[in-house]
Amino acid sequence: MTQTQTILLVEDNPVDVLLMQRAFRNETFANTSLQIVRDGDAAVFYLNGDGEYSDRDRYPLPAIILLDLKLPRRSGHEVLVWLKQHPELKRLPVVMLTSSRQTLDVKRAYDLGVNSYLVKPIGFASLLEMMQSFSEYWLNYTELPEPREFLGL
Repeated sequence: MTQTQTILLVEDNPVDVLLMQRAFRNETFANTSLQIVRDGDAAVFYLNGDGEYSDRDRYPLPAIILLDLKLPRRSGHEVLVWLKQHPELKRLPVVMLTSSRQTLDVKRAYDLGVNSYLVKPIGFASLLEMMQSFSEYWLNYTELPEPREFLGL
């Protein structure tokens, strides 16, 4: 039996959330659960297990974070800074998934420790193709630390 892997999507655009949920219903993601938060503060609360996110059975630590850059309350860059300052979470892979192609945004994301930077494609077919490649690389070929290892358990 294959263990279910959790992906945390940090995205504020309701259309993008809907498209990602649709993409994750594809058979490629059969053993994946998608958790969604809609701003940078909620991402920090989720990862820290604060408030409503304290139930790790309901809100498990993710295997990977898909992080938008332009978010309310705390930007994707600010979430990365917070994440890398926490030794128990800093190995958690982060893939920036954003519409920004600005060189400064890309450079800053890598300087802050992002593992990959993807620009959102136009159209669902292109998004589905990108997410299938994401799944192939990150979920099938990449050796990821177990989420419990982030906490030293």
